Amino acid sequence: MKKSMGRTLFLFACVAPATILFFIFMIMPTANVFRMSLFERGAYSPTETFVGLANFQAAFSDPKFIRSCQNMILMIVVVTIITFGFAIVFASILTREKVKGKNLFRIIFYIPNILSVVVISGIFSAIYKPENGMLNSIIGLFNPEVLTNPILWKGEGLVIVSLIIAMVWQAIGYYMVMYMASISAVSESLYESAGLDGANRIQQFFLITIPLIWTNIRTTLTFFIISTINMAFLFVTALTSGGPNGASQVALGYMYNQKDAGLYGYSMAVGVIIFLFSFALSGIVNKVTEREPLEI
Repeated sequence: MKKSMGRTLFLFACVAPATILFFIFMIMPTANVFRMSLFERGAYSPTETFVGLANFQAAFSDPKFIRSCQNMILMIVVVTIITFGFAIVFASILTREKVKGKNLFRIIFYIPNILSVVVISGIFSAIYKPENGMLNSIIGLFNPEVLTNPILWKGEGLVIVSLIIAMVWQAIGYYMVMYMASISAVSESLYESAGLDGANRIQQFFLITIPLIWTNIRTTLTFFIISTINMAFLFVTALTSGGPNGASQVALGYMYNQKDAGLYGYSMAVGVIIFLFSFALSGIVNKVTEREPLEI
């Protein structure tokens, strides 16, 4: 009995510090955000006025907020599809095909992931520069008109595309390396048996590789979709600052702008909407991708 009690006290002592810190720095601030979303106050004013759901009504009737949400959702969908599609295909090629310098390719693809968002934004700002940027210079070799009338890659029409390219370039290598590890664990005998039955490489990829690494895909997919909400904000802040004319603004950036404008309660309401959207999106992705795991 004493031994069991001592073990319980030891486990409690180990878990208690982390639990207390989590409660203080995560649970309490999150709860306060929900509370503050029901009030109206300035960012530095101690005066609070209860307004109920008025902040949420204002958010859903604000075209700028709606546009920022549309940009965020567009980035989540497009970046996720492109990143995971290329990551899985490249991982399969570098794992199963006879490619010289596999380790070199693995390093090259992974390098963008270790760079900060600020560095990546600086690189792509130089690439997208209208006058003498690398992208317009390359296109100018085939279409000289671009040299005199440069393409505005960070203009209203193309800014979202430019951000998506940068985000995909940053993320693709990390997930490719993860999938290479998963594909390496698949027994080669399964591919050999499928080959003897007449299955080509593409059929083997969809009928063997994808099903057997699906658990890893599902886990990383949920994590990536949620993290893209934050990554989109970081890239927009560093690369475009939400411009031009709000064309690249995302929901988190809009929330910070409202806070800086002194609309503290309103910005908290926007934060609550983003939180609930993230939570709901995570549940939907988990449900949609749910399937019986296959074992080798």
